Order: sequence, then C-alpha cells, then structure tokens
Amino acid sequence: MLSKVDGPVRLADRVAAVLAEEIESGRLSEGDKLPTEVELVKQLGVSRTVIREAVSRLRNAGLVEPRQGRGVFVLPRRTRPLDLETDAGATGTKAKVLQIVEVRSPMEGEAAHLAATRATASDLARMRKALDAIDAAVAAGGDGVAEDLAFHRSIAESTGNAIMVSTVRYLGEVSHAGIRITRANEARRGDFFEAVREEHHAILAAIEQRDPKAARAAARRHMEHAAARLLEAGPEFWDSAENLDVDLDTAP
Repeated sequence: MLSKVDGPVRLADRVAAVLAEEIESGRLSEGDKLPTEVELVKQLGVSRTVIREAVSRLRNAGLVEPRQGRGVFVLPRRTRPLDLETDAGATGTKAKVLQIVEVRSPMEGEAAHLAATRATASDLARMRKALDAIDAAVAAGGDGVAEDLAFHRSIAESTGNAIMVSTVRYLGEVSHAGIRITRANEARRGDFFEAVREEHHAILAAIEQRDPKAARAAARRHMEHAAARLLEAGPEFWDSAENLDVDLDTAP
C-alpha cells in the first residue's frame, strides 16, 4: 500500500518519484501492471489529473508503457533517457528552467544553421505559418506554448536530419512545462513579449535569406535572451511558477 502524498513540492513530481521508487526497488518489476488510476487516487490521496501527469513522466522516462484498454505496465530495465523535468533532483524550478534553456541553445542554433542551407520553399512556408500561429494563439488568449514548440520543430524538420528532428521533438516534450514558465514570464511585460516576437522573426528571416551563420546566431541569441529574461523575474513570479502544472500527454 502506498502512502498518501502531500507537501509543498509539485504533487505530480512526488507521485512520479513514489512510483519510480517502486519500480527501481523491484517492488514493481518488468511486466507488472501499475494499480489502476482509481486505485492510485485512493492510495495517494491526489487527483486523477496528478496521477495522469505522473504516469506521463514515467512514460517519458522509459519506465512504463500504457497499453490501450489494458492499463500501464512496467517496461524492462534499460538505460533511462533524459527527463529534463525531473532529472535535476532537488534543483529548484528556476535552476531547472535555466538548465533547459542551456540545453536547447546549441541544439536550436544548429537546427537553424542547417535549415538556412536545406529548407525548401514548402519548409519556409510551414515555418512562416507556425510563426503566425503563435501570434494568433496569444491574440485568442492562449499561452502560445504549443505554437512556440511547433515553430522550433518546423525549423528542425526542414534540416532533413531525422535525429535532429527526434531530439528537438523530445526536448520539447520533456521540457514542455519549462517552456510554459518561460512564456509566462515573457507575457508579464509588453517589452518582453515584443522582444520574443522580434527574435523569432529574426531567426526566420536569416533562414529565408539563406544565411546559416546569422540563423545560428539569431537562434542562440533568442535562447540567451530567454535566460536573461528569466533571471530578471522576481521571487513572486517563481513562487507562482511552481503551480504552473502541465499534462505532458498534451505536449506536441
């Protein structure tokens, strides 16, 4: 029987840690079925939304596999992939988000560099459409996170490098909450929001101009400025950021 989960740390993180410990310790072994969602809600004393997010984290960490109509099963032990939401251990939200930006910076830079040399006319049109979708989402009252990710993914897709595409997609999935926090910070101030918009357009402009060096520089500058904007955020913002939960099942 699992103990109820409470405390100031994000509940989904705590639930994921409890379930991961059950797996790592061998109490749940390869092929075992996790308790049902209803059972986990009752045992852990949290909502179904929290359980679903926690299971999503375990899935992204390569520990479990949902099987349609059958439940969630423990996978064979193997080298675990990166999980940027939880691998930082006790590191606080601010530090984790900044680490995500550091990881994305060189990857986004190289993707933009390659896109500037390889993108087709249809690739450029898809990037432009993705960029316009960010403005449309924000104008409609959304946070633009999914659209932001789609824009960066469209750049990676235009490289023609399947490993690049998979890596950028994976980084987007496991750092979805971090990107949401970054955009929440940028939405606090009009100058931040406009700066982000200009940075995105600068990346696309360099790619359209077939200038790989400028495209790489623009993408990395965007990441560096994102980090700088996060560093400017005060304690009040980071206190509220702890509650910006996101269900990874909805990540694109």
